[in-house]
Amino acid sequence: MPKFKKIMIYWLPMLVWMAIIFTASGDTQSSRHSSTLFEPLLRWLCPWLAPPRVEEIHYLFRKICHLTEYAILAVLCWRAIRQPQRHDPRPWRWPEAGLALAIVWLYAASDELHQVFVPSRTGQFSDVIVDVSGGAIGLALLWVAGKKFKQW
Repeated sequence: MPKFKKIMIYWLPMLVWMAIIFTASGDTQSSRHSSTLFEPLLRWLCPWLAPPRVEEIHYLFRKICHLTEYAILAVLCWRAIRQPQRHDPRPWRWPEAGLALAIVWLYAASDELHQVFVPSRTGQFSDVIVDVSGGAIGLALLWVAGKKFKQW
């Protein structure tokens, strides 16, 4: 396969997802802005919830979004590194998964550093932990799926 085609097939999806994460780290996706949509919707769906509980659910929702977006990033990183083919006979390689997780960690740390310079955002080390945990969960799910479908 030509090198340009490999880049487009394997690396471009990862880079596009990184760009999506980067844009989500801007002001428009801050907690202050997402609360104007999420919290009224939650109050409409569950009017019996106390305001502190609504804020807790909103916080939890945001952390689950972090986990999910970085789980997807980890799988895309692994895919770019491994470049799997149909009926790939190669076994699972933990160094490939480790490299994918290292990329996730570096990107999560750089994303939090970026947020330090966004007025309505704050960079938090705890978010890096959440992001890397999401990446690890994504890779673990990929490994389990590969075992279940006898891929490795």
